[in-house]
Amino acid sequence: MFAVSNDNNSVKTTTHKVVLPFYIYAALAFLAAAVMLFMSSSSFMQHYFQPHTLAITHTMALGWGTMIILGASHQLLPVLIEGKLYSNTLAYLSFAFAASGIPLLVYAFYTFNMHWQAQYGAILINTAVAIYLLNVAATIAKSKHENIHALFIFTATVWLFITTLAGGALVYNFTYDFLPKDSLHYLSLHAHLGIVGWFLLLVMGVGSRLIPMFLISKYDNKKLLWWIYSLINSGLIVFILLFFYLPNTLLYLFPVVIIVVALLLFAYYCYKSYRQRIRKHVDEQMKVSLLSVLMMIIPLIFLVIVFVLLFVLSPNRQWILAYGFTIFFGWLTAIILGMTFKTLPFIVWNKVYHARSGLGKTPNPKDLFSSGLFNSMAVIYLAGFLCFAIGIITSNNWAIKGGALFLVGCAFLYNINVFKTVFHKSIK
Repeated sequence: MFAVSNDNNSVKTTTHKVVLPFYIYAALAFLAAAVMLFMSSSSFMQHYFQPHTLAITHTMALGWGTMIILGASHQLLPVLIEGKLYSNTLAYLSFAFAASGIPLLVYAFYTFNMHWQAQYGAILINTAVAIYLLNVAATIAKSKHENIHALFIFTATVWLFITTLAGGALVYNFTYDFLPKDSLHYLSLHAHLGIVGWFLLLVMGVGSRLIPMFLISKYDNKKLLWWIYSLINSGLIVFILLFFYLPNTLLYLFPVVIIVVALLLFAYYCYKSYRQRIRKHVDEQMKVSLLSVLMMIIPLIFLVIVFVLLFVLSPNRQWILAYGFTIFFGWLTAIILGMTFKTLPFIVWNKVYHARSGLGKTPNPKDLFSSGLFNSMAVIYLAGFLCFAIGIITSNNWAIKGGALFLVGCAFLYNINVFKTVFHKSIK
């Protein structure tokens, strides 16, 4: 898909110069987050609202998840709408502002100095997201084709903008105390705006296009996708209304049920795509990506536990920490690990071999990275994820430390493979 020819008048792929910096930045952010996780593993034996945990969470959410999604979407969106990205310049600017703002904000959280570093970081990140939103909106507005996947991307970007605005308000609230309550009170709102509105909606919208495509599946069900889109947005809106007008109520179960139904429908969509695939062999990258769909169940289990404890007993910090960990280091990381090596090799192949296409033998995109490294990374990742998650639940520091070490190894291997792919030289 990403190797669509630039000679095609209907589809113009985005230049690799726009896309690759996001991939490189995200890879380094993942490694940085894993190292911080190892160095600050004792933080996961404490309350979830503390400096190192906040720094790691925002490195994963912004530096890892968001940056790689921004990069991939600059390449994917023109293909979906069969047009061109509105502005490469805006894409460069969104990268520059985000790349500058994220380290400032993470450092501010790590040292818990919520003054100029945090405030300038928040301003830069909000500026980057606003520019990206403008670019996405203008790109879709130029399209003559309706596309449900593009709508997923646009709506998710609107939620991202709302999330970063809310986050910026919470940052300033530490110093100026202008909100009715302290920043901790609004943490769950800010978190779920990002988790559900940005990550979940975006992953479902893009995944429902990429998974059938890479499986070479005949399955397509736009009506089902409309249901998923409506349920996710409805569930999030209901949650926001309850947060402000009916806090601490069992009615919170209602948006949870709505989101669960959407997740089940998405899992069904992926299952049908798998069953109706033409290519019977499923490579390791797709296996990891499909595993990430199943891994969505794990955070839901922890969410139900937290919900029950909240109204029956009292919320326990390890279940809340496990809930957040299994989102950012669980299903989100799993789908990125898998999809990176389904998309990045095509982008680099198009950069290196496009001019030679049809003129002679060229390597396949899958030859641009090491499958051996990928398989080792996947095994180490699963070991680290399971070990760390068990360590959080059992409050076992050795399991947490061991899991974090595995995740550092996973991030290291991921970076080696990413840089091997990005700096691939033409084979003559």
